Amino acid sequence: MQAVLIAAGDSSRFWPLNKNHKSQISLLAKPLIYWTIKGLWKTGIKDIIVVCRPNSSMQAMLERENDLGIRISYVVQEKPLGTGNALWQAKDLIRESFFVMWPDKVDSSGIVAQMIAKQKEVGAEMVLVGSETSNPQDYGIAKFDGERVVEIVENPEPGKEPSSIKIMGACFFQPDFFEYYAKLSTHHEADYVDAINAYLQEKKSALVVSEEGPTLKYPWDLFGILELLFGSENFQSSIASTAKIEKGVKMEGPVAIGERVVIKEGTILQGPCFIGDDCEIGYHNVLRGPLDLEAKVRTGAFCEIKHSIIQRGTHFHSGFVGDSVVGENCRFGAGFVTGNRRFDRDLVHATVKGKKVNTRLDALGVFVGDGSSFGIHSGTMPGVLIGSHCQVGPGTYVFENVEDSTVFYGKWQSIIQKNRME
Repeated sequence: MQAVLIAAGDSSRFWPLNKNHKSQISLLAKPLIYWTIKGLWKTGIKDIIVVCRPNSSMQAMLERENDLGIRISYVVQEKPLGTGNALWQAKDLIRESFFVMWPDKVDSSGIVAQMIAKQKEVGAEMVLVGSETSNPQDYGIAKFDGERVVEIVENPEPGKEPSSIKIMGACFFQPDFFEYYAKLSTHHEADYVDAINAYLQEKKSALVVSEEGPTLKYPWDLFGILELLFGSENFQSSIASTAKIEKGVKMEGPVAIGERVVIKEGTILQGPCFIGDDCEIGYHNVLRGPLDLEAKVRTGAFCEIKHSIIQRGTHFHSGFVGDSVVGENCRFGAGFVTGNRRFDRDLVHATVKGKKVNTRLDALGVFVGDGSSFGIHSGTMPGVLIGSHCQVGPGTYVFENVEDSTVFYGKWQSIIQKNRME
């Protein structure tokens, strides 16, 4: 069997961390798509096709990371014309039955194992995966004839839902699926569902009902994926032999410490924590998990980082970072503070593509793109998004999103009054 991973599109709702495809974000020292591929490998699938966007760095990245002996082929979707069009790009490489899924399904081994078992049990030519939802109007919902799915109804109106089972982003098809896609009378961004509905009419199908795993639409969805990885066999407590842990360092819970890491005296680590290769943690830090620090992260003295994901090469001086995701090679001056809770302790909203989004989280910090810098005693309010290559001035507090490549300073007025001698 083969698998197709759809890693095209611009990941626009994932800004400011969408310089590359969102599945290229690193957790536990590997990109998300690596963990998805590893899960497929565990189920015996070793022929994988990745659909990329133009000018993607995906192939170069996976050529560095592929230590599993898997054959990976690459095709390009030139324009973001939807999932159906992305899958169509892979048609010439499909020779047998195949799976389709998103590349951020780090729990892919469990999903695929359930699908394979169901396919063998009933001799299905097609297998879908669904889960219960209390918000059917937001999803494609399964319509049943008895136990058989006969149609996917997109975003049904309240009161007209055919069921409470939403269809998730994993499918199993035969190669002739492309014939059904080609026969559609019109093609549009949502035509993948149209092709599935046509396929359902003539093919023996089956449905796996599973618990919903984390999805990756917005940057804060990374927290659910991190917790899933921490609970998997991909995370094990360990301290590399080359790590230097100074006296007075306290560790509680599971902690993984990479090669050549230095942790200075008086630091407290509360797991689960992952500290990547060549990190340097300053004196008297407090690191509270779930926490992921990728390679070459550095902190100064008296720095606290709680429940956050920090990408490679970012440096902090002192201060507090909580419930945040920070891109690569950022710099934070002394005294930087993230606000991560509202005064009223209500749920935090964030602005995505100009619209307010309820994150459904009561603790949420800042999301920062690659290469941004923050002056001393600066800070951010809950749920703020700051783009790549920005500069936030000293003493500046950010209350709303800051676009890429922006210099953002608070306005200060200095008053000088000379003492007069009478």
